Formats: sequence, C-alpha cells, structure tokens
Amino acid sequence: MPHKRRATSKRVFINNIDSYSSRNIAKHPRKEELLSNLMECQVIIYNISQDADQVEEASWAVKALHDQKEHFTSLKIFILISTVMTWAASIPLDPEDPELPFTDEIFYCRRAHPNFKKHIDLEKIVVKAGKSVKIFSTYVVASGLQYGMGEGIFHFFFKESWLGEASEISIYGHGKNIIPTIHVTDLASVVQNVIEYQPRPYYLLAVDLSHNTLEQLVKVIATALGPAKTVNRPFEDIYLNQELTVMEIDSLQVNLRMEAVNVENLLSVYWHCEGGLVENVDLVVEEYRLSRGLLPLRVCLLGPPAVGKTTLSLQICKHYKLHHITVRDTIYKAMAELVSIVKNPDPDAEEVAAEAQELLNSLNESIDSEGSKEQLKMLRDKMTSNQCKNQGYVLDAFPSTYKQAEDLFEGKKDVLPPHFVLVLDATDSFLTDRVINLPEETVQDLGYEPEKFLSRLAIYRDNTQEEKSVLNYFEELDISPVLLGNMMEDNFLCRDIFTTLGPPRTYSPSPQEVEEENRRIAEERMKKEAEERAVEERKEEEETRSRAARWEEWTQRSEASRMLEELHLDILTKQMRSYLMKNVMPTLGKGLIECCRIQPAEPLDFLVLLEAH
Repeated sequence: MPHKRRATSKRVFINNIDSYSSRNIAKHPRKEELLSNLMECQVIIYNISQDADQVEEASWAVKALHDQKEHFTSLKIFILISTVMTWAASIPLDPEDPELPFTDEIFYCRRAHPNFKKHIDLEKIVVKAGKSVKIFSTYVVASGLQYGMGEGIFHFFFKESWLGEASEISIYGHGKNIIPTIHVTDLASVVQNVIEYQPRPYYLLAVDLSHNTLEQLVKVIATALGPAKTVNRPFEDIYLNQELTVMEIDSLQVNLRMEAVNVENLLSVYWHCEGGLVENVDLVVEEYRLSRGLLPLRVCLLGPPAVGKTTLSLQICKHYKLHHITVRDTIYKAMAELVSIVKNPDPDAEEVAAEAQELLNSLNESIDSEGSKEQLKMLRDKMTSNQCKNQGYVLDAFPSTYKQAEDLFEGKKDVLPPHFVLVLDATDSFLTDRVINLPEETVQDLGYEPEKFLSRLAIYRDNTQEEKSVLNYFEELDISPVLLGNMMEDNFLCRDIFTTLGPPRTYSPSPQEVEEENRRIAEERMKKEAEERAVEERKEEEETRSRAARWEEWTQRSEASRMLEELHLDILTKQMRSYLMKNVMPTLGKGLIECCRIQPAEPLDFLVLLEAH
C-alpha cells in the first residue's frame, strides 16, 4: 500500500529544463517553482535519460549535496531519472522462460549496455548516497523509452510518417526486440509520487504494461500517420540517419521484457497511457500534432472558369505544403489505379479485381457528371487520406452548388469542412478575353472552347444567384467566404491570402534543407547575376559595334566632305590664279620695276599713287 501522502509544498530543481523529457516533467500539474540553487531546494531532480552530457553534472551534484548534509535544515530528496539501458545487457533470469520479465526488485542484478556504463555507475552512487543519511533521501527512477507530448526518441518515425514523403517507413533490423516504454506524462506522475510518498526501496522501474516490439511500434505509427507500409532494412542502415543520435540508436536496439513492480505496489500513479503507445496510438498522435503545432490547413478555392483558381491553388499548396485536390485529377488517378488492379489481378483476391472493374465502369459512366456518387466517394477518400489529414489540402473549384457541398460534407464525420473558403472573381469580358488569348492546346485541355466556356460561365453565374448557393452552405457552417479580387490584376493577392491563412503549420526546414535552400538561392542569384552580366556585356558589345559603325559612317562622310572641300578650293585657286595673272600681275610687275628704279621711302604708297595715275 502507498505511504500516506505528504501535502507540504516543496521547492524543486530540475536539470536541463529545455530538453524534451525534463520540459514535460516540469509541466506536470504540481508546477512547483524551479530554482537554480540546490541548497535552497527540498527536491532535486536530475534527468540523464536522454542526455549523457548530464551524467557528470548529476554525479557532482549528488556528491556535493551529500557532503553538505550537516547543513541541511530539512529533508532533501534527490531523484535521478535514468534509463532502462542500464539493464540492456542483463542475463535472462530463466533461460528456459524467455518471457519472464525483469523487475525493479532485482535491480542489483542489472547489467548496462556498454555505452551506458557511466549511467549505471551514477545510479550506484545515488543509491549509496541516501542509505546512511536520514535527512537525505535518494531515488533512481529507471525510465523506459519515452513517448508522447511531441515525441522524443520515436520522433523520427512520427515525422517521417507525417511528412508522407516516403512510400514505406523503415524498420531497422528484424524489429522483434521488445522495447520498454512509458508516456512522458506517466513518468512525471511517477516522479511526483516519489516526491509525495517517499517509498522504500530506492530503485524503481518506470515502464508501462506494454511489451511492444520495435516492429509493432513503427507499424502502428506508420498506419496512424503515414502510408501504413513498412519495410525491414539492415540495422546498419540506421547509422546513415542523421536525425538519430548514437544514444537513441543504441536505445532502439534494447530487448527487455520488464515490469514496474515497485511503482505498481508502492505508488498511486494515475496512468495516462498504462497500456502503451500501440494501445493508445490515437491519443498519442493527437498529442504529437498539438504539441508541435502540426495542424492541417483545409482550404476551398472557388470562382468562375479561367479566373486563375488552379494557379493560385498551386501557389498556396507550395507555400503551406498542402495537397492540391481537383475532381478531374482525383478521378483520373483513381481510374489509373483501378485499371492497374484489373489488368494485374491478384490470384488470391479475385473479388477485389471484380469490385475494381465494377467501380471503374461506374466512374467511366459518370466521368462527365460532376458531383456524382462515385466522384464524391473518390474525393472523400482523398480528403480523408493520412496525407490530407496531416498537412491539409486546397480543394480547387469544388463544390460548385449547395447540393454538392451538402453531399460531400453532410453527415460525414471524417470529411471535415474547410477552414477557409476563398472566392476569386472577374468580369465576364475579362475572362472571355483571357480565354481567347490562351494557347489552343490549353483551351482544348481545359475544355474552354467558345461554346463550352460560355456555357460553363453562365452556369457558374446562375449557381451563385441561387437562393441556396454553395457560399450559403459554408455560411451556415459559420465559415465566412473570403471574397478576393482578380488574381491576374492584383499583384499583392498572394500576400494578402497568406496573411489571412496565417503562418504555415508544418515542420520548419531542417538544417540540411536550409543549407540546400540557401545553396539553391545562391545558385539562382549567381545564375541571374551571370545572365544580367551577359545581357550587359551584349549591350556593351552592341553599343561598341554601333559606336564603331557610327564612327565609320562619320569618318566616311567627313572624308567625302573634305574631298569636296579640297576640290572646291582647288577650283577657286585656279580661278584666282588666272585672274591675278591676267589682271593684276602685269600692272604689279610694272610697279615693282618702277619701285626698284626710283626706290621711294614708302614703296606701298608709291605703288598706290602709281596705280592711280
């Protein structure tokens, strides 16, 4: 029977508070104040279950407190949260009965995994420190592999399944090893009970009642979140996984069947997941989504034909990592899968092939009937797939009527309505002009031939004017449609939509993804800069060639002008010479002769007077 509960409040110290395990233990309803000064705390908790770097500090702490025991003014409790890996190399109790579990009553027989020698050494130090001192109680809580509230060691499998990027989730090794586990909330409850009841003995196993294998754990996670398919790979492949630490890899190899006898007999633990992860997978998955903010985003995008719904849908899907759903793509994909089943039937499952053929015939008959029973079933299957339940979707151009919306969502618990309904719109003239300017191949692919397009546009306008339109249906569900402008005319439409929908609800990029994205951006920037430089160089070359051509043209023109000018001057010179020789030189010659003969004082004046006479 449990000891009498001691209700006095205590100051608690918890190491490494930012880690997954310690953070969740600290969130337990007690919410006692965490202090950094060990001597001022009545309870000191050191968690080394997930961080080997804390072993040395925990060893120092328990020794330092033991040395200061004379200065204690009240009872101090030191709790070491260790790991079942200190049992990993233990010899079976009965070789003939492999299912006989290890219990905390025989903790002195445990043997540690080679990489957890420091952990078991610390466990022995902690147990010994509290044996001879009444005012200093020490406990070791050997925790199973922890799960829940966002996940710790199993997070890789949850993330890989949630992302849905792999068609199969890996099980490393044969997967038959039994893994002792405990929900992190139950671990916190065990620790709280130790503080309040202060039981004897001082060593407790903290594991749930499950004896699940690694294969069972991975399969149930893959089924609840991902593709439901698993594949066994050599255990050595796990070392290629950069998301798992060496400590986590070692822990996933543990093979122990264990029972927490002391916890069951001495404490009053209110179990959150006593049956383990497999038995409580739906609860654990919901905690995982909520703890990490991985909530789906469901969007419905409506509008007239050719307004740009698909282009905008794909941009939203890219930004939020959502799944794009259209009636046509969903039906064609489903038909392709059915054709594959029919053409390659399983000899042991003839009924499946027959059902596939029947459904394929029904889809073929209803291919042109939008909103048929068969089409709605395919849409529901897509919308309730694990991928859409994980990330969410953008439902493109459907439903278009009140009845289609009612048939799709009404009375279907799994088919949840969208969070946001976005409505694009544009004038009929704008839409018509846009279709006219589309390539002929696109027009035929989308069914935008003149008569068909105008008919579809008219039907859309009529549906929106109905007394009960599709928008009325969503308004009745308190989903107010967000009326948008024309995507082709509003450059800031995407920005406004992203503001309306809020931030992405998905994983932030990993360091490797960030590095790859930065590399991609850098490469694109370098490519763009190179292209810009090439354009500038071409411009400069063209300018140089143009300048050279202009210079050549100017030079040629200048040369021609010069030659004409020289010819003109030559003609004038000849005319002037002829004039001088005929009219000036005879008179001038006579004057110069007279000037030489008389030698006047002013020759020029003499020549002038001579010319005058």
